[in-house]
Amino acid sequence: MSRQIVTEPISANAFAPFGDLIEVSGTPDKIINQGQCGRYHDRARMSFAEGRAGISLFDANPRSLPYRLDMVERHPEGSQAFIPMTENPFLVIVALDEQGIPGQPCAFLTKSGQAVNYHRGVWHGVLTPLHSPGLFAVVDRIGEGTNLEEYWFDTPYQVVAEPNEAAG
Repeated sequence: MSRQIVTEPISANAFAPFGDLIEVSGTPDKIINQGQCGRYHDRARMSFAEGRAGISLFDANPRSLPYRLDMVERHPEGSQAFIPMTENPFLVIVALDEQGIPGQPCAFLTKSGQAVNYHRGVWHGVLTPLHSPGLFAVVDRIGEGTNLEEYWFDTPYQVVAEPNEAAG
Protein backbone atom coordinates (compact mmCIF):
# COMPACT_ATOMS: atom_id res chain seq x y z
CA MET A 1 0.00 0.00 0.00
CA SER A 2 1.30 3.45 -0.83
CA ARG A 3 0.42 6.93 0.29
CA GLN A 4 -0.53 9.59 -2.24
CA ILE A 5 1.03 12.98 -2.96
CA VAL A 6 -0.76 15.24 -5.46
CA THR A 7 1.48 17.48 -7.55
CA GLU A 8 1.00 21.22 -7.67
CA PRO A 9 2.49 23.85 -9.98
CA ILE A 10 5.74 25.19 -8.58
CA SER A 11 5.93 28.80 -7.39
CA ALA A 12 8.69 30.80 -5.73
CA ASN A 13 6.67 31.16 -2.51
CA ALA A 14 5.70 27.48 -2.23
CA PHE A 15 9.25 26.33 -2.98
CA ALA A 16 11.00 28.90 -0.72
CA PRO A 17 11.36 26.59 2.34
CA PHE A 18 13.37 24.16 0.17
CA GLY A 19 15.37 26.38 -2.15
CA ASP A 20 15.20 28.83 -5.00
CA LEU A 21 12.95 28.73 -8.04
CA ILE A 22 15.13 29.98 -10.87
CA GLU A 23 13.18 31.69 -13.64
CA VAL A 24 12.84 34.85 -15.67
CA SER A 25 10.21 36.93 -13.90
CA GLY A 26 9.60 40.62 -13.45
CA THR A 27 11.81 43.32 -14.90
CA PRO A 28 15.45 42.46 -15.67
CA ASP A 29 17.96 43.64 -13.09
CA LYS A 30 20.18 44.98 -15.87
CA ILE A 31 20.07 45.43 -19.62
CA ILE A 32 23.36 44.26 -21.15
CA ASN A 33 24.93 43.36 -24.52
CA GLN A 34 24.24 46.67 -26.22
CA GLY A 35 20.64 46.66 -25.01
CA GLN A 36 19.85 43.25 -26.49
CA CYS A 37 19.75 41.14 -23.32
CA GLY A 38 17.93 41.33 -20.00
CA ARG A 39 20.02 40.00 -17.11
CA TYR A 40 18.10 38.46 -14.23
CA HIS A 41 20.92 38.58 -11.72
CA ASP A 42 21.85 36.19 -8.90
CA ARG A 43 18.66 34.08 -8.89
CA ALA A 44 19.93 31.25 -6.64
CA ARG A 45 21.70 31.15 -3.28
CA MET A 46 24.49 28.65 -3.84
CA SER A 47 26.18 27.48 -0.65
CA PHE A 48 29.14 25.13 -0.26
CA ALA A 49 31.23 23.85 2.62
CA GLU A 50 34.78 22.86 1.72
CA GLY A 51 35.17 22.40 -2.01
CA ARG A 52 34.10 24.40 -5.02
CA ALA A 53 31.17 24.84 -7.38
CA GLY A 54 31.19 22.65 -10.45
CA ILE A 55 28.95 22.24 -13.47
CA SER A 56 28.07 18.70 -14.53
CA LEU A 57 25.70 17.44 -17.22
CA PHE A 58 23.10 14.81 -16.32
CA ASP A 59 21.16 12.66 -18.81
CA ALA A 60 18.31 11.10 -16.81
CA ASN A 61 15.76 8.58 -18.01
CA PRO A 62 12.27 10.08 -18.17
CA ARG A 63 9.67 8.91 -15.65
CA SER A 64 5.90 9.20 -15.68
CA LEU A 65 3.01 9.87 -13.33
CA PRO A 66 1.93 8.17 -11.22
CA TYR A 67 5.46 7.96 -9.84
CA ARG A 68 6.58 5.68 -7.00
CA LEU A 69 8.58 7.62 -4.40
CA ASP A 70 10.49 5.29 -2.12
CA MET A 71 13.62 7.33 -1.42
CA VAL A 72 14.76 10.92 -0.96
CA GLU A 73 18.26 12.28 -0.55
CA ARG A 74 20.03 15.39 0.69
CA HIS A 75 23.42 17.01 0.38
CA PRO A 76 24.68 18.47 3.68
CA GLU A 77 27.85 19.99 2.19
CA GLY A 78 26.37 21.98 -0.67
CA SER A 79 23.38 23.29 -2.53
CA GLN A 80 22.43 21.71 -5.84
CA ALA A 81 20.87 23.48 -8.83
CA PHE A 82 19.10 21.59 -11.63
CA ILE A 83 18.81 23.54 -14.88
CA PRO A 84 16.94 21.74 -17.68
CA MET A 85 18.51 21.90 -21.12
CA THR A 86 15.15 21.37 -22.85
CA GLU A 87 11.77 23.11 -22.75
CA ASN A 88 10.14 20.19 -20.93
CA PRO A 89 8.73 20.33 -17.39
CA PHE A 90 10.05 18.05 -14.66
CA LEU A 91 8.90 16.70 -11.32
CA VAL A 92 10.34 18.23 -8.13
CA ILE A 93 9.86 16.37 -4.84
CA VAL A 94 10.98 17.90 -1.53
CA ALA A 95 10.49 17.43 2.20
CA LEU A 96 11.38 19.46 5.26
CA ASP A 97 13.77 17.94 7.78
CA GLU A 98 12.14 16.67 10.96
CA GLN A 99 14.87 15.83 13.47
CA GLY A 100 17.15 14.17 10.93
CA ILE A 101 14.56 12.47 8.76
CA PRO A 102 12.30 13.81 6.01
CA GLY A 103 8.85 15.04 6.90
CA GLN A 104 5.81 14.77 4.63
CA PRO A 105 7.02 15.12 1.02
CA CYS A 106 5.39 17.49 -1.43
CA ALA A 107 5.62 17.45 -5.21
CA PHE A 108 5.78 20.26 -7.73
CA LEU A 109 5.64 20.38 -11.51
CA THR A 110 7.79 22.96 -13.25
CA LYS A 111 6.92 24.68 -16.47
CA SER A 112 9.14 25.55 -19.39
CA GLY A 113 11.93 27.95 -18.44
CA GLN A 114 12.06 27.04 -14.73
CA ALA A 115 14.96 25.52 -12.80
CA VAL A 116 15.47 24.77 -9.11
CA ASN A 117 18.23 25.12 -6.55
CA TYR A 118 17.94 22.90 -3.49
CA HIS A 119 19.48 24.50 -0.42
CA ARG A 120 22.06 22.59 1.62
CA GLY A 121 20.55 19.75 3.61
CA VAL A 122 17.11 19.80 1.92
CA TRP A 123 15.55 16.38 1.38
CA HIS A 124 14.59 15.93 -2.26
CA GLY A 125 13.68 13.27 -4.77
CA VAL A 126 16.07 12.15 -7.48
CA LEU A 127 16.16 13.98 -10.81
CA THR A 128 12.80 13.19 -12.41
CA PRO A 129 12.29 14.42 -15.96
CA LEU A 130 8.88 13.60 -17.39
CA HIS A 131 9.96 13.73 -21.04
CA SER A 132 12.92 12.66 -23.13
CA PRO A 133 15.62 13.82 -23.35
CA GLY A 134 16.26 14.32 -19.63
CA LEU A 135 19.23 16.66 -20.10
CA PHE A 136 20.18 18.96 -17.22
CA ALA A 137 23.08 21.17 -16.26
CA VAL A 138 23.73 20.69 -12.54
CA VAL A 139 25.67 23.14 -10.41
CA ASP A 140 26.79 21.56 -7.15
CA ARG A 141 29.68 21.02 -4.77
CA ILE A 142 32.82 19.30 -5.98
CA GLY A 143 35.10 18.25 -3.15
CA GLU A 144 36.29 15.65 -0.67
CA GLY A 145 34.04 13.96 1.86
CA THR A 146 30.56 12.53 1.87
CA ASN A 147 27.88 14.83 0.53
CA LEU A 148 25.01 12.40 0.11
CA GLU A 149 22.50 11.02 2.61
CA GLU A 150 19.62 8.80 1.51
CA TYR A 151 16.38 8.03 3.33
CA TRP A 152 14.23 5.05 2.27
CA PHE A 153 10.56 5.20 3.25
CA ASP A 154 9.09 2.11 4.96
CA THR A 155 5.92 2.71 2.96
CA PRO A 156 6.42 4.36 -0.44
CA TYR A 157 4.42 7.29 -1.73
CA GLN A 158 2.62 7.51 -5.04
CA VAL A 159 2.99 10.90 -6.72
CA VAL A 160 -0.01 11.69 -8.90
CA ALA A 161 -1.33 14.57 -11.00
CA GLU A 162 -4.88 14.21 -9.69
CA PRO A 163 -6.22 12.96 -6.32
CA ASN A 164 -6.99 9.23 -6.23
CA GLU A 165 -5.25 8.62 -9.58
CA ALA A 166 -4.88 4.87 -10.03
CA ALA A 167 -1.45 3.27 -10.18
CA GLY A 168 -0.18 2.83 -13.72
